[in-house]
Amino acid sequence: MTIPAAAPAHVSWPTHTAVLTRRILVHWKQRPVSIAVTLLFPVLIVVMFGQLFGGAMAIRDGAYIDFLIPGMLAMTMLFGLESTVLAVTSDASKGVTERIRAMPVSGLAVLTGRCLADLISAVAGLVVMMGAGLALGWRPQQMSVLGAVGLLLWLRFAFVWVGIYLGLLLKTPESAVSVQVLVWPVGFLSGVFVSPDTMPAWLSAVATWNPLTATASAVRELSGNPAWAANGWAAEHSVLLAMAWPALLTAIFLPLATRRYRLLGR
Repeated sequence: MTIPAAAPAHVSWPTHTAVLTRRILVHWKQRPVSIAVTLLFPVLIVVMFGQLFGGAMAIRDGAYIDFLIPGMLAMTMLFGLESTVLAVTSDASKGVTERIRAMPVSGLAVLTGRCLADLISAVAGLVVMMGAGLALGWRPQQMSVLGAVGLLLWLRFAFVWVGIYLGLLLKTPESAVSVQVLVWPVGFLSGVFVSPDTMPAWLSAVATWNPLTATASAVRELSGNPAWAANGWAAEHSVLLAMAWPALLTAIFLPLATRRYRLLGR
């Protein structure tokens, strides 16, 4: 990897960001099997829940697959948190992070390079998941799907910064396993697979206010797919919450990640 050290100050950040993003994409190109597994794993979850359990799920005004796919699109954004944490900790454990820090490159470019690469990965994941959903019978009923995709990528953007911070905090790939374990409860304790109103009251409250539920519900609304039957402010303002939750997470974790990167090695 060559960093253009002599770039003028006003162009160094975008130039360095582009170089670092390309570095990550080149590494992914060298691991096609790993990338394929990452992209296809959410599809396996859809097949399991949609085809094995879908017949037992009663959804108001539609088929379960139309309820499930918007939720799994949001879940795919959450699964990306694991790959971000693992990538950051792997770079740290191999000394890549320290080598980059020794170069005349903006720390913000290092972080935004990771963010941009992970968003490109998220777009690929959405394309694969939507294709699988259409093949399994999912049918969006409205033309607001692009708005739904925007909300999904907005959620992924927030999770990228959560992942970068946790990766810088944990430092080793072995410690990243703890994040992988926690992703599943967060994903299942939401409105992705079932309606929160089927849960005990305290679980229902947690699931209703889960950021994943907000985005999944907003995607269902924007794509015209059946939603879970519930009353209350969160259910009636899912699109607003789907914009607000990622904004809050980004406002918290982007500064934390930037500060953590600056403090590395001190």
